[in-house]
Amino acid sequence: MGILRCVDGSELRVVPVACRDREGTPYEVTLDLERDGTPYGAVGERCGWFLARVGHLLEEARADESSWPDPDDRFPCSRDGELFEFRYRERVDVPVAGEFRCHVRSDSAWEKATGWRLHRRAFVEAWGSTGTAVRAVLTSTELAEFLAELVADAEQELGTSYGESVRLGQPPISADGVPIRLGAG
Repeated sequence: MGILRCVDGSELRVVPVACRDREGTPYEVTLDLERDGTPYGAVGERCGWFLARVGHLLEEARADESSWPDPDDRFPCSRDGELFEFRYRERVDVPVAGEFRCHVRSDSAWEKATGWRLHRRAFVEAWGSTGTAVRAVLTSTELAEFLAELVADAEQELGTSYGESVRLGQPPISADGVPIRLGAG
């Protein structure tokens, strides 16, 4: 489970829950969202691999000293700044079942010693089934820690590792050698 402290002071818990095939074998995860211990939404059909991939890309970006001077400002590049977006779990779910997304924004702040300083932060937002939203603002270090914990719990829930498929940027393969069809839910 990943836990985020939101801007409004609430706590958002993100809990991976195994998706199971007809035989009951876990193959991927969805995410249950809880706000201050109360169910808040359910999102992300087959999203564990995507989260693991973002975590891997984030670690690569944090190691790239040629990009931003401060490692806390280093995030993977994306066309629109969005690192992930997950909505309702299944196509038959109504769109108000929840949403969970992360995008990166650049901002400037005045520092007395050096003047204006540009920095980047991840905005992790969740919308509950009631339509209310919460937001957490994270450095790349904080986002990396959150994703590492969330992915470790997903892997434990599944009894497997995303490992090499994430490093290679390839979707996971089932036990019979068939690529697992992942949803962008």
